[in-house]
Amino acid sequence: MHQQRTLIDNIFLVIKGLFMGAANKVPGVSGGIVAFVGGFYEEFIYSLQKINVKALKLLLNGRFKSFYRYTNGAFLTLLILGMLISYFSISQLLDYFLEKKELFVWAAFFGMVLGSIYYISKDYEHWNRKTISAGIIGLLVGISISFLNPAKENDNLFFIFFCGIISVSGMTLPGLSGSFILILLGNYVLLLVDSVNALYLSFAEIFRGDFSFLKNSARMDTLVILGVFTLGSATGLVTLSHVLGYVLKRYKEITTAVIIGFITGSLGVIWPWKRTIFKEDLLGNVVYDTNGDEIILNYQRYLPDVTKMETWGAVFFVIFGIFVLLSLDWYGKNRKERKKIRARR
Repeated sequence: MHQQRTLIDNIFLVIKGLFMGAANKVPGVSGGIVAFVGGFYEEFIYSLQKINVKALKLLLNGRFKSFYRYTNGAFLTLLILGMLISYFSISQLLDYFLEKKELFVWAAFFGMVLGSIYYISKDYEHWNRKTISAGIIGLLVGISISFLNPAKENDNLFFIFFCGIISVSGMTLPGLSGSFILILLGNYVLLLVDSVNALYLSFAEIFRGDFSFLKNSARMDTLVILGVFTLGSATGLVTLSHVLGYVLKRYKEITTAVIIGFITGSLGVIWPWKRTIFKEDLLGNVVYDTNGDEIILNYQRYLPDVTKMETWGAVFFVIFGIFVLLSLDWYGKNRKERKKIRARR
């Protein structure tokens, strides 16, 4: 599964990491779609599977080069680098446009998901009674998720651990947004806003030589929650990769059919024309998180007004999103052709 890559391939892998990181940031969008469409989904799952007991032994014995090769370290390093760069660049830019031009951002992502459905389906030639049934099941599950109502916030540590497992689903399961699932579970603000802010403040105070936060019980409780959430995320990433690796190896056609159906069903989650429903208190006032942002409760979807120019602007971005996916398809085909030419020489 390890692939020989040129410098250009490595640069594109970092760029894919950028897109994957940006997609994971947006509630309703799945970074796993980027991996699937980008043609590195199976290698991504395979590489995560290699983070196991053998890898731990190599690491503890100081065999770092062997550990790096065994875990496909070059691939994971470039991909994670792209995600980290995205967190400090594209994700911040995305936040800005979500605030200023939310409709157009959702439209672009909607187009990308439409393009991904075409991309995955066009070469799939295994439709039969079993795979059609599997695709319908995936479709129904995807649609059902978009109509769920969010639960109340829950800081029980066992539930937090479960949330950690769920949060990485967007990286490993195409079409399933970890961020959106956390909204439905009621813990998006607690885990992705409050806990991250607590960690940031703690590091800032440590840097100044101030350790007074250790006596702040509320801060320490939040840091414990973040630690349990991180442990759950790591557990979920490794566990899900092993399960998916097993399923992909033995039931690839059925799994692909489920993914196609699930991604199609998830279109309801990222439908561009929707109003954001914010959390309100008993008096009807909007509730804000620790960043001063409104807390998202859910979305109310509606049909677009074709008489408005804004609607046609959104349609343009849907087409742009499809174009981005078709560009990835073009790149993938060219990459295969280059490999064939190199193999003949």
